[in-house]
Amino acid sequence: MRPSILTDWTAAKAAAFTRETVRFRHQLQQRLTFSDAVLVDLLSRYPRERVAVFTMGADRTSWRRGVADDLSGAELFRAAQTGRIWLSLPAIHEHHPDYADLASEIYADYARFAPQVRTFRRGLTLSLSSPGAVDFYQAGLAATATYQIRGERELWVYPSGEPHVRDEALERRVLGEGPRHLDYDPAWDAAASRLELAAGTMACWAPGAPYRSVNRGFNVTLTAEFMTPAAQQRVDVLYANARLRRSLGVRPAIQQGLHPAALGKAALAQVLQGLGGKRRFKPSRPEFKLARSHAA
Repeated sequence: MRPSILTDWTAAKAAAFTRETVRFRHQLQQRLTFSDAVLVDLLSRYPRERVAVFTMGADRTSWRRGVADDLSGAELFRAAQTGRIWLSLPAIHEHHPDYADLASEIYADYARFAPQVRTFRRGLTLSLSSPGAVDFYQAGLAATATYQIRGERELWVYPSGEPHVRDEALERRVLGEGPRHLDYDPAWDAAASRLELAAGTMACWAPGAPYRSVNRGFNVTLTAEFMTPAAQQRVDVLYANARLRRSLGVRPAIQQGLHPAALGKAALAQVLQGLGGKRRFKPSRPEFKLARSHAA
């Protein structure tokens, strides 16, 4: 059997996987090459309309989505190396056979070492981001495992729930509304798990836990996002809560597990979506065009 991509599984880490913030060591570089030339070639061949381009300033209101239709793969790569740019290549495993094999191996590892965690709606995103680039405070709905391949960054992961993230903010996220990034109070750092990620490290945290990161140098990361039964139930509860809040004006709580209210809301969410209330996630409209000056 091929050795695991993650080299330091323990019983404690397996039990905490997708439930707590955990750091691992990985050996992705022994599976694929992530040299400049290979990444330039990948950017050249990946469908350009699928490349997500972002830039940012000093705070979350400065985060903007762009397009890069006219740039070559080499120019895109230079922009990520030298500008204040974040490039994401979502579903990379659907567009490159090597990454399809890698995704299969990553998720097989999870099933092998943490068999209590059933994964589905499995994604894999490759990101290239500039020195000093910031991913501002946000909270995802899926479980997240981020593999640091090149560069270094600081990552903070916060407890889920209020005050770190308001229920209404998560409800808007489930409905496909609202901004990507959330209100942030530096005082919350005292409750956060702070991780220094260097090449060869991976961090995984629970669905719904807010996080933020700051790059040190040019970064290349690979992120696995996936649902679990618990995460899906939480999404369904949030969806039902959002509809109840808007239609009845109530302030519903988030229940989890086998709580009767959680099970009832999950069922209600399925009914509401079946009646035409399905979530429709719409990416923000492009606000700028990545110019060759960014790649100079």
